[in-house]
Amino acid sequence: MRWERLFDDLESQVDHDRLEEARALALESERARIGRLGLRDRIAAMSASDGGAVRLELVDATSVQLRPTAFGRDWIGGVPEGGSGAQCVVPIAAIAAVSASRRQLEDSLAPQPQASGIIERIGLAFALRDLGRRRAGVELRTLDGRAYGTIDRVAADHLDLAVHEPGVPRREREVRGYRLVPFARITAVVATEAL
Repeated sequence: MRWERLFDDLESQVDHDRLEEARALALESERARIGRLGLRDRIAAMSASDGGAVRLELVDATSVQLRPTAFGRDWIGGVPEGGSGAQCVVPIAAIAAVSASRRQLEDSLAPQPQASGIIERIGLAFALRDLGRRRAGVELRTLDGRAYGTIDRVAADHLDLAVHEPGVPRREREVRGYRLVPFARITAVVATEAL
């Protein structure tokens, strides 16, 4: 009888140790997975969970409530709340913080399927070139203020903006000047005309 109890105790201890080891491995695996998450991934998970908007606080001390629709390599595109069809592009580097509810925070940590589309590899310059090709009027938000106009061209690390009044088509007689703006200074580009 004593031997049976001893073997039962030993078996119980071995089972307990196995469970503890499996739990420790699962915790370490989860820590490693979370350690690989980028801000872009977490924002994508927040918006995918309920299709809702995310409040992005920008480095210029402004914020934008955005319903994300596209996630590039170094930018997020979407529809600003109350933007009546406008499109917005925000460089990831321009995000100072993301205001999140408890639910959004938890959703952002949930495992997500690995994205494999081509848009995830497209950089900011490509997204801005698309706005330029469409000749869309834009509000260009920078660390130094705002300007309205049309993107004339996009180079490797900056864009050329033909400055004109909002809502006015880009015509040479309407252009008041030109600005060459480095990408590093851009906090958001809002297409002021529906695309």
